[in-house]
Amino acid sequence: MAILGSTGSIGTQALEVIESNSSLFEPFAITANNNVDLLIRQARKFRPEMVAIANEMHYLKLKEALSDLPIKVFAGDESIAQIAEMQPVDIVLTALVGYSGLKPTIQAIKAGKKIALANKETLVVAGELINRLTQENHVDILPVDSEHSAIFQCLVGEGNNPVEKLILTASGGPFRTFAWNQLEHVTSAQALKHPNWDMGAKITIDSATLMNKGFEVMEAKWLFGIPASEIDVVVHPQSIIHSMVQFADGSVKAQLGLPDMKLPIQYALTYPDRLATKFPRLDFSLYPQLTFEKPDVERFRNLELAYRAMDKGGNMPCVLNAANEVVVASFLQDKTGFFEMSEIIETVMEKAPFIASPVYDDYVETDTLVRKITRELAG
Repeated sequence: MAILGSTGSIGTQALEVIESNSSLFEPFAITANNNVDLLIRQARKFRPEMVAIANEMHYLKLKEALSDLPIKVFAGDESIAQIAEMQPVDIVLTALVGYSGLKPTIQAIKAGKKIALANKETLVVAGELINRLTQENHVDILPVDSEHSAIFQCLVGEGNNPVEKLILTASGGPFRTFAWNQLEHVTSAQALKHPNWDMGAKITIDSATLMNKGFEVMEAKWLFGIPASEIDVVVHPQSIIHSMVQFADGSVKAQLGLPDMKLPIQYALTYPDRLATKFPRLDFSLYPQLTFEKPDVERFRNLELAYRAMDKGGNMPCVLNAANEVVVASFLQDKTGFFEMSEIIETVMEKAPFIASPVYDDYVETDTLVRKITRELAG
């Protein structure tokens, strides 16, 4: 396996899964963006053939820390993309955060690797391109996100039975019950306290704004070939039902479990087999009520902006993603307010040049330009 983003939330949990199934999986390569200290500890524990750090400033520290081990050390974004296509690799787990996951995922697909996808932005930014490449290279993408894993599990064994609707569940985030005046003054520290899931900072903020759910609708569209108009979002605060599929006969299948990312990670790596685990089990007596409500797109406008980007198509989802990454970074530094994030994203979507049929270079140029525009607006 190559684990791209081994020091993040998904990557660290994937290594736990690998450790529990060491006879089945071998980490050939692990990579990180900035967290060199954790990458060093992981490398010394799991002894991969290769490690890479995107931030080249950390290269010497990484190389010196591993100099007593026969581990090849690399640095830079290009090295991560090259690792993804290495001949010994069977599975590439793409757990990088944001746009950075696009290029190495493309390289892995072109090299014919099986993809365990935890980087939803890859499909958000360039879903049409990714789908074309997977078909051309006969590559399977297995979803790692809990919601998409749930849908995938509900579809297994259904053959060609027609799907009427996909229903993605959302916890609602930490501010689900906050009034307008409260949301105007929330801080990044408050937003990082997710009620159910342990995730990285960027994804946690996206969950608080419901942008994460908008991204997941886009991802589901490309993964399962279902138009966005047939993908619903429902707020389910308990996070026990991870998503549902409604079939043409009206029946609904759901996948349930405790909020634990190790289960969908393991399922993606071992599909079609289910391996025995010691993960905590769901005790229904502890959850006497499972509740559902419509998402409030007036308070949480990012979900509506995501649907708007999908309707527009072309490079607009790429515009949405780049603008969101910049405003989230600004919010995490408490420079941009909660409502300001949506306002800036909407302005950028109106300002950015639209490309109806983008190729890869268009995505790269769009991402660069939109980040510049957004930084100017975010201050």
